[in-house]
Amino acid sequence: MPEDTRVPQSVISVEGIGKKYWISHEDAVDSNSLRHILGNGIRSFRERLSSYIWGSKPTENVSDAAIEEFWALRDISIEIKRGERLGIIGRNGAGKSTLLKILSRITEPTEGRIRIRGRVASLLEVGTGFHPDLTGRENIFLNGVILGMSNAEVKRKFDEIVAFAEIGRFLDTPVKRYSSGMQVRLAFAVAAHLEPEILIVDEVLAVGDAQFQKKCLGKMGDIAQEGRTVLFVSHNVNAIEQLCSSALLLERGRIKSYSTDVRKVVKEYSLGGSTSIISSIWENHGTEFDNPWFKPLRFYLSDENGKLLEPPTRNDSEMWINVEGIVETLDPALSIGYTVSSEKGELFYWSCPTDLYKHGSSPYRAGYNKFKSKIPSHLFNEGNYRFELFGSLHFRKWIFAPGEFIPAIVLTIQGGLSESPFWTCVRPGLLAPVLEWCVEGECDK
Repeated sequence: MPEDTRVPQSVISVEGIGKKYWISHEDAVDSNSLRHILGNGIRSFRERLSSYIWGSKPTENVSDAAIEEFWALRDISIEIKRGERLGIIGRNGAGKSTLLKILSRITEPTEGRIRIRGRVASLLEVGTGFHPDLTGRENIFLNGVILGMSNAEVKRKFDEIVAFAEIGRFLDTPVKRYSSGMQVRLAFAVAAHLEPEILIVDEVLAVGDAQFQKKCLGKMGDIAQEGRTVLFVSHNVNAIEQLCSSALLLERGRIKSYSTDVRKVVKEYSLGGSTSIISSIWENHGTEFDNPWFKPLRFYLSDENGKLLEPPTRNDSEMWINVEGIVETLDPALSIGYTVSSEKGELFYWSCPTDLYKHGSSPYRAGYNKFKSKIPSHLFNEGNYRFELFGSLHFRKWIFAPGEFIPAIVLTIQGGLSESPFWTCVRPGLLAPVLEWCVEGECDK
């Protein structure tokens, strides 16, 4: 029986895949010590290759106590139809890139199986599929061969690829001399124009400039309109909403949400869950955020008297952000603060207590600490806002980083936008400040 082309056919079938790695925890020794260097140097090549590529457990020279099992992905099952534009989102470490590498056949899953129908072109990182010593021209033909195309097919698309990538002057220059932006432009142009049935694109587009990103999104839309399939990973949720017909939300290596209601999935990602989690307080009830420097205890929004804000909150309300925690080890580089983002993931600002302290001084002390900061009234528009608590040793390391699984609260603003009858509901724009105005000639009165 002939295939019914009216019904979208599955081009990617993923059944219960998982990817396991073994993480080796080194002894607490100086990484520059002779013992450490020699120890790393004599570790067998086979053991390194097995652990890194195939995820198998090292068996030599490493005690069981030093090995931790880590599942980057677990129990992933999805069906992707021909012509589907799937946006894959999730916080850092959620497993997005690992999933794309498995679908691109760069790495094999530890469990489960995948069926793919059609030619796949992937753009996962800068320089993907390029030989650095070959010119741009040579790499275009090399990629065509990798995709199973003839020279004649590549030649038909050659001028279009070069024009899209905007690298005509450097066509016969070795790719290793290209900037990262030039490499991305060429890589995307090759992947998008050599007619793959399935195009897989990671966050690598963020390397390009805004104008080129816009052009890429337009091209991916054209590809999807032609009935080809696009898988797109991005932290730019506006691009996900604009381009994609479905969205997949990953959290800690598992599927949290998968739906054709892209807006719903994006909102769940941006706010950290469904509307039922909207709360103006986060409290630490476990050991997940234990560390040698700062252990967060409570993170919450209150009024000027310290009373917890109950959602929804009016735009004209006076609000305070509060942070409580224990400084275990006082370090001069310690920095604690918060970020604010919209429900679409748009970052508004960062703020931390060290903003007002000069060099050599610190707002922190050993033991219990509590900080509070006033948030101006008449600032936010109606909607939901995500506040995330971050901690770092400035320019050295993150203690808990923005965009990962860190303490977070959600503020809902509703009402109080203005006393004017002209604006009683949500206003255009990201913010809704009420600013001072006066009639010329009366401003000093």
